[in-house]
Amino acid sequence: MERLWTKSFIGLTLAMFFLGLGFYLLLPTLPLYIKDLNIGESELGLIIGVFTLSAVVVRPVIGGLLDRFGRRFFIVAGLILFAIAMFLYNYVTGIFLLFLLRLLHGGGWAISTTSIGTSITDVIPSLRRSEGMGWYGMSMSISMALGPIIGVWLVNSYSFRHLIALASCLSVVAILIALATKVPAIRSDNKRKMVFFDKSVLSISVAIFFLALTYGGITTFLPLFAASIQVNAGTFFLVYAIALTLTRPVAGRLADRYSEGSIIIPSIILTIIALLILSLSDGLLGVMASAILYGIGFGSAQPTLQSAILDLVSPAKKGIANASFFTAMDLGIGLGSILLGFISQFFGFSALFATCAGSGIIALLIFTGFVRRTLLYRKEEHNSNIDQSR
Repeated sequence: MERLWTKSFIGLTLAMFFLGLGFYLLLPTLPLYIKDLNIGESELGLIIGVFTLSAVVVRPVIGGLLDRFGRRFFIVAGLILFAIAMFLYNYVTGIFLLFLLRLLHGGGWAISTTSIGTSITDVIPSLRRSEGMGWYGMSMSISMALGPIIGVWLVNSYSFRHLIALASCLSVVAILIALATKVPAIRSDNKRKMVFFDKSVLSISVAIFFLALTYGGITTFLPLFAASIQVNAGTFFLVYAIALTLTRPVAGRLADRYSEGSIIIPSIILTIIALLILSLSDGLLGVMASAILYGIGFGSAQPTLQSAILDLVSPAKKGIANASFFTAMDLGIGLGSILLGFISQFFGFSALFATCAGSGIIALLIFTGFVRRTLLYRKEEHNSNIDQSR
């Protein structure tokens, strides 16, 4: 079996971890900082949302550029842009400058995550892709679990400037690791027309969008819901992170051995069940059960879907495929938070999480109806090509 844990794989995974840790230090604490600048709540949503908007606009363009010109330049450039933006939070004094900074920061995040995410698929053996994506995805999962805890502690115990200093240092560490990591010099024929989207990934991107919408509902409204039933929201996210961490490598191996669909379908079903349980919960037991099932379900589906989307395009379009995956995730999380906010306001949390379950059902129907058969055909075709080459 081909080797997975190469220096390139470890380096890219560590770079993503430090990048993600810096990002998740800032994510839960930025609203507090914005309020300290005397910016109103109506503008707060705009400032938070423009980051996602910037990323959504940049990702498809970067996907095409990655396929044309290779990965390394964009990895380093994106990380540097991200680090500069992080450092500049120290000098923001008003809403206009903060708006521009969020645009810059979102662009740096989009460039770095898309280019690292594409490069990691170059160094993972094709027969171990889902397993590799599972281990790689844990770098973001762990940073997602640790970042908010450390960030809130820093702001409460010290100051926002201390948080920015640490986040900036973590970004620099990511840059240094990326510079020391060798990545394959992969680029397409410059004579070909540059493309930024492939229609073969449209169906799976829509499925990813509806699945990501459920995650937007969890991250945005679970803390408020937990407070309303007197449950510590940190308990949910801790249990979720543990379940996700234990599940991802196993799910990846099973997907490589059998098929992506054999993991994605039951994973989405578990996600739906978790959300339905949450919609009916009124105490700690229901929240814990939901966290376990959501960690297993969403945690297994997300990296396997990223692996699957790569099977739908030619190797020369990995950048486009990864950009489509991240764009669908960003849109699902961002738009989901906005749309679900209205449902929460008028119908309550139970209806909100039931709606998230409905979104998961849509993702399941799209995947089983439009994506699974194509994936099976591509896998059979790939195995046939391997047999012929022997």
